Amino acid sequence: MTHPAITLPALIAHRGYSAAAPENTLTAVRAAYEAGTTWVELDVQLLGDGTPVIWHDSDVNRCSDGRGELATMTWQQAQCLDVGSWFGDSFTGERMASLEAMLALLNELDMGVNLEIKVNKGRDPIALVDTVMPQVLSALPAERLIVSSFDRTALAHCRHFAPQESLALGVLFGSTPKDWRNQCEAVGAYSIHSHWPRLKRTQADAMRRDGYQILCYTPNDPSAFDSHWTWGVSSAITDEPEAFLRYLGHRRQNG
Repeated sequence: MTHPAITLPALIAHRGYSAAAPENTLTAVRAAYEAGTTWVELDVQLLGDGTPVIWHDSDVNRCSDGRGELATMTWQQAQCLDVGSWFGDSFTGERMASLEAMLALLNELDMGVNLEIKVNKGRDPIALVDTVMPQVLSALPAERLIVSSFDRTALAHCRHFAPQESLALGVLFGSTPKDWRNQCEAVGAYSIHSHWPRLKRTQADAMRRDGYQILCYTPNDPSAFDSHWTWGVSSAITDEPEAFLRYLGHRRQNG
């Protein structure tokens, strides 16, 4: 398998530094950068008017001062929302990030991104990919980008925009299915993104033998996750990058 020459870090900050700032915001990405991480994981989906935004949920209820479904919202409406005060008073006034603004920030900071194509229930994966991929591929170099999804239709459609050697695709799994190998081969996957408590050592061994990078989400206790490094896991996608950095630093010192 030929893929982009990506140098994966041990740590990827989940939704930005989401333990320190409102998830999926420009501020969360800046916080991740300031904490010393070089890659972030982010979610992208479309508003009702077709604007691509960095957001996880199908609605804005949990992470803003408003209510409503993304599928019925315009960019103008979305920009009226405060998406920071729910997290803490010091983040009051934070606005939802457009994909365009986030890509500009990632380039400003020279950061890599694992961008999840987030296909929430009832949304169209093809429309999402058609909108997102041209912007992303024109903005970021291949060595700073992994595009991932739980949605196999989305991943297959992503592949139409770029071959294996110029686009790394990641297949997301909760519990690893028996046909994981077939699913990965079907899209020319670069990486497998596993829910870390459900990943078995025998599965990890097989994935590594087949040449896949393994990224685990979302471990937040570095000592509980520690044994997984010996399994050949490439990266931990964590809400707590500083806790992991401290732990790994101490382990190296005491090695």
